This record gives sequence, structure tokens and C-alpha cells, in this order.
Amino acid sequence: MRPSTRHADLGPEFYDIVAPAQFPKHTLRYRNQAWAGRVGLGGLTEAEWIAHFGRFEPLPGSFPQPLALRYHGHQFRTYNPDLGDGRGFLFAQLHDLEDGRLLDLGTKGSGTTPWSRAGDGRLTLKGGVREVLATSMLEALGVDTSKSFSLIETGEALQRGDEPSPTRSAVLVRLSHTHIRIGSFQRLAYLGDTEGVQRLLDHAIRVAIPEAWRDDTAGRAGAFLREVCQRVARTGAQWMAAGFVHGVLNTDNINITGESFDYGPWRFLPVFDPAFTAAYFDHSGLYAYGRQPQTLLWNLARLAECLLPLAGKPALEAALAGFEPAFRAALAAAVVKRLGLTSRGAPEDAELASRLWAFMAESQAPFERILFDLFGAGARDRLAQSPVREMYRGEAFGALDEVLTLYNPHESARADHPYFKQAEPCTMLIDEVEHIWAPIAATDDWSVFHAKLERIAQMGNAYGTISRK
Repeated sequence: MRPSTRHADLGPEFYDIVAPAQFPKHTLRYRNQAWAGRVGLGGLTEAEWIAHFGRFEPLPGSFPQPLALRYHGHQFRTYNPDLGDGRGFLFAQLHDLEDGRLLDLGTKGSGTTPWSRAGDGRLTLKGGVREVLATSMLEALGVDTSKSFSLIETGEALQRGDEPSPTRSAVLVRLSHTHIRIGSFQRLAYLGDTEGVQRLLDHAIRVAIPEAWRDDTAGRAGAFLREVCQRVARTGAQWMAAGFVHGVLNTDNINITGESFDYGPWRFLPVFDPAFTAAYFDHSGLYAYGRQPQTLLWNLARLAECLLPLAGKPALEAALAGFEPAFRAALAAAVVKRLGLTSRGAPEDAELASRLWAFMAESQAPFERILFDLFGAGARDRLAQSPVREMYRGEAFGALDEVLTLYNPHESARADHPYFKQAEPCTMLIDEVEHIWAPIAATDDWSVFHAKLERIAQMGNAYGTISRK
């Protein structure tokens, strides 16, 4: 069989061919020009953009029709076999011109599919705005995230229980490094389709994780799980260093590349709080900030169960056992990077991270404020001028400063960037999101939204995560 390189090559048992909704209007609200350039679409006119990402006319060389992907998943640890792409589809696949990766263009709000479960298949405009803000902020903070590629308002009035209704509609397109999830494997395992599990495994390795290829099936399965664990651990650590709470860490929301995606009730921490939750319906705090690492590991164990017919239990258990040390190492590295420092080695970096969390917990100073103040080893004039400067004179900070002073700024750290000369760091707390949305809802004023994206881009430029282009 010819090796599969695109999702359509897997065969119709992995997806359903669907048609996009016919929307009454198309108003372009957001276009990610930087990433459009990276995938060769930067030259599209506005009319061409809307044709492809509002009416979903096929891109040359990609799928003639969209594909609604099939998957299952654990939702708050309860298995649901009735999932799948219910308001989105895989529209196209194309390559990153910088590194050659195969990337997906997937949708949210593009209409009903066989997996809509009585839903209308739509996305609210506010939901689309929230996702653009989340992905932009996470990218600037150095998190491996999907990219919001396009947001088009579509002219429908939607009824929702969690928004004042009727509310405006939109269709979002996101750029991701595959949409293969843990839930994609769970569906095949649930159906007892071992051959399908192997086909999906081999496809996933070829298109997303080529370093996991081994000539024997058992070796491939073990190497694949080990690599997925490493990547998911790294992204989880990046969330923690960003003070980010995903909110809905179901197995269908965990990408096998580790890339963070599918943002619903996300939040950023106001202050360090392990019990902080993002979803109002997460009554038990299952997906709270401090429980994200163990939740990710639980989800990875579900992937391991799917691979059991292909590899021995010891190999899979060994791969899972690598998650926690990988997470600890990645968290220390993420903290050092966020602070703009040069690593002093794993043990020293872990101690720095530990003392930072302890200081944050005791001081209860604003989460992003502390990281902003301490960037580049904490310029003393910046600390002296900070609104929380009294915090830097107490015993709790002394324990952190004791190790912080042993570090040197990283050669790439731009502590003299204009961003760090400002009085306040760039944040994305829930009140700010509502502040951004309010003028859009009231008078269709998008100026606050665009100003925030400019500020996020400035922060990303300061951190070296977004280029100056």
C-alpha cells in the first residue's frame, strides 16, 4: 500500500465527506498574514480569502471536498463514542514553507456534519474572537499552539445559553500541525479495529513524528508513544509557565504532536493558584491549573491502551514513565526561558522554578507582573518602580533572589526592548477579554481588539517568539 501522507489517503472509514454551510454574508474580521505567508497564501486578495475561508472553495492541490474527521474521547473522564467533527472539518492540507511540515487548515463553525449531535454547527463571533486572542497570546508567550488563521463573520443570529442571545455568528479557520488526537486512536480501539490503529499510527508517524519510525510495529508504537509523551509534557510545561488554563482537557482535545488547540473556556491566571479553573462547569476542579500535568498523563495512558495490541505493555509503560521527568525538565526550561536567562543546568533550573512558584504563591502578586519584572535577571530599577515593589523586599523574595542573582541574562534576551520599558505587562485576563468584546457587541468597534493584537505582537517580539516582520 502506498504510504499515506495526507489525511484523505487513509480512506473513507476515517472521515466523512461534508459540505460547508451557506452563509448569508461574509465579513472578514481577522487574517493572519504572517502565517499566510509561511504557507504560500499571503498574496490572496480579500475576495479570494473569503472565497476559500468563508465559502470554502477548494485550495489548488488540496481536497476537492472538506473532511469531517471521526474520533471518540473521554470528556471529564467519561467515555463518549458519539464525538467527531460536529461543527468543523479538515478543509485543506499544505506545507510550511520554512520547515516543510505538513499542516492542516481546520474549521470551527462551518456547518453541520454527521457528528453534530443536534447542534447547529455554528460558532459565535465572540467565541471566534476569544480563540484569536488565546492563540495570539499563547504564541507570543512561546507556547506550541495552533494558529488562528482566519475569522469571518457570517451574518446569522445564534441562540446560546452562555451568551446574550441572539448573538452574532462566525467561521474560524485554524492552522495546526495535524488534527490527529488521542481520541482518533480511541475510536479505532473501541471498534476493535487493530488494523486501523496501525494504519493511523503509521500515518501519524510519517506526517507528524517521523523520528518515531522503526521497522517493526512494536518498536514504532513504543517510540511513537514515547515521543508523544515528550511533546505533550513540553506543551503542558509551557502552559504552566504562561499561567494558562486550557479548561477542557478531554482526550479529543489532545493533539498527538503536543500542539495546544481547540480553545473553549480558557483562562490566564490572575495570581498563582493551583486550584484555579477555567470552565464554570468544572465543579470538581478536574482541569484546574495545578492538575493539568496529571490530567495530561491520564490522557496519555488512554493512548497507551489503544496501542496495547501493537506493542508489549512494558514498552508502553516505560514510555509513560518518561512523562513526569520530561515535564519537570520542560517546566524548568520554560521558566528559565520566560525569565530570559541562561540555563545553569537542570538541577539549578529546577530549583529556580521551585523558588519562583513559592514566591508567587506566598506573595499573590499578579502572575504576569512578576515574570515581567524579573525578565533578564530582574533589572533593579524595574523592580524598584514596580507596583508590587514591596514584595521584592520581603523574605519570600529573598529566597528566590538568592538563586536568581546566580543567573546571567540569555544572549538573546532583549530586556532593553521598549516592551519592558512600559509600566504594565501585556495580559489577557477574563475582564480584559470582556472589555475587548464590549465595543464590538455594542457598536461594531474593533479598535480595541486590533490594539490588543498589536500589543501582543510587541510582547512576542520582545520575547523573540514573533518576528519583526
